[in-house]
Amino acid sequence: MRISIVGNGRMGKAIAALALDQGHTIHTIISSEENAGGRALVPARLAGSDVALEFTRPEAAVDNLEKLLELGIPTVTGTTGWYDALPRVTACTQAHRGALLYSTNFSVGVHLFLRAAHELARLLKGRPEFAGSITEEHHSSKRDAPSGTALLLQRRLTASDSERSFPISSLRQGSVPGTHTLSYEGPHEKILLSHVARDREAFAAGALLAAQWLPGKTGVFTFDDILFGPAA
Repeated sequence: MRISIVGNGRMGKAIAALALDQGHTIHTIISSEENAGGRALVPARLAGSDVALEFTRPEAAVDNLEKLLELGIPTVTGTTGWYDALPRVTACTQAHRGALLYSTNFSVGVHLFLRAAHELARLLKGRPEFAGSITEEHHSSKRDAPSGTALLLQRRLTASDSERSFPISSLRQGSVPGTHTLSYEGPHEKILLSHVARDREAFAAGALLAAQWLPGKTGVFTFDDILFGPAA
């Protein structure tokens, strides 16, 4: 598979290294510095790509995704913080009969964690003595806070238990790949459910799984579609 990578930060580098280990070809890597306003996303640079992986910044993502879709390249994005523009990007995908897969997180373990959290919230519904909260910790260069995964977790918990508040606390320091914890604090006991990423290879492996799954499809998908099917 010929892979183009848009964004040469930590995730871009991790994906490129793992893709080569798996026998894929890196068609091109486009850095943020050369791609202001998506100007480097042109046919001369991207023709022949089987798929593109976009891991950049929230302010750049929408332009990048629209240009990749206009070029007819199936695109996987792990950039978060741009989802207010999802209707616009979805319309672009439909207009070009393209394929887009987006996710706040490409760790298989995180998505199992989210499902477990959803079930825990369901079981604790109607027990007001337990106060629910979310904490998330990431590396100091992560731009968005709360993380997209923390916001997704909050939405899923609220869907299970709309009577309870689930405030989010965010910490940005060091080189932490990502830690998310759901806490239920009771008067005499505490319940904790956590996911801790030890390195970025977990995310890179999931992103490459998505990149192999997406070509040949049409529409907008999430990582849950791969892991659990379209009805997830």
